[in-house]
Amino acid sequence: MDLLNNKVGSKIEGFCLIKTFDKKTARNGSIFIDLLISDKGGDLSAKIWDYDPLTHDRFASGMLVKIRGTLSQYNGADQISVNLIREITPEDNVNMDDFVLGAPYSEQELYDSLIQMVEGFKNKDFKLIVSTLLKEKKEELLMYPAAVRMHHAMRGGLIYHTMSVLELAKVIAKIYPFVDEELLISGAILHDIAKCEEYVVNDVGSASEYTPQGILIGHLVRGAMYVEQIASANDISRENAMVLEHLILSHHGIPDFGSAVKPAMIEAEILSMVDMMDAKVFQIAEALGKVQQGQFTDKLWGLESRKFYKYALFTDTKAIIDNK
Repeated sequence: MDLLNNKVGSKIEGFCLIKTFDKKTARNGSIFIDLLISDKGGDLSAKIWDYDPLTHDRFASGMLVKIRGTLSQYNGADQISVNLIREITPEDNVNMDDFVLGAPYSEQELYDSLIQMVEGFKNKDFKLIVSTLLKEKKEELLMYPAAVRMHHAMRGGLIYHTMSVLELAKVIAKIYPFVDEELLISGAILHDIAKCEEYVVNDVGSASEYTPQGILIGHLVRGAMYVEQIASANDISRENAMVLEHLILSHHGIPDFGSAVKPAMIEAEILSMVDMMDAKVFQIAEALGKVQQGQFTDKLWGLESRKFYKYALFTDTKAIIDNK
């Protein structure tokens, strides 16, 4: 089933992965199920309106299911009203890998390139901090998404986003030679490293919700704490630890976007800009990949509910990494 290649009003039937599964209460007091389902074509919202605890409480995020329903629109976005849902059986002969969206490259190769880059650092403090964290978080980096459902919400999305931000930062550092390139690169690599503890992630690399630590502390503060712990355990300059912590704490730009502090260094300002750029470009590219040439995307609520036009020369999100 290609969830994204159907017209409004179409009858939908096929297999998909449940990414998120939430019971909610409607205004009239009735309970319904709010789902985010996916196949390799992407994600789609779905609703089960006729909630029955005996029927529906056995389902959860991370499960492969077969659904039947109707495609409709709500607030300008497609969603499926699910009439029937069941667990898969051995007779269905379906493979989990066919329903898991992954990054369009080898996560291991990207990880190896990060390690090689950091090994060439001249600043021994940044080299120790970054290499230590890369090695400690290797398993999560190779699998975790960068979000629950916004940008890079896929298996391996965290290292995909990290590499994209890093490549943008390297280009800017070459244009402006007065920027401390190793500090900027270190911030790019570590800015989202604590997302390894921020999400509940299943065995296929899909995030379903935030952990208590993700809600109460968040990846910006937790990332700065990582740096502080390594610096305290080693002979690392207090200033070097502090400026790297600042890049992590400020990379969301402003408090309204979750930043702990506003950028107060040129490297921090650049990191904030390229992080936002990659997140926005990816969301737009992903949405454009769901529509035909000459059409507009659905409203993107993360981008002021704007619609974007698909021009003839647009390819797909894979070009982001292929063109580097």
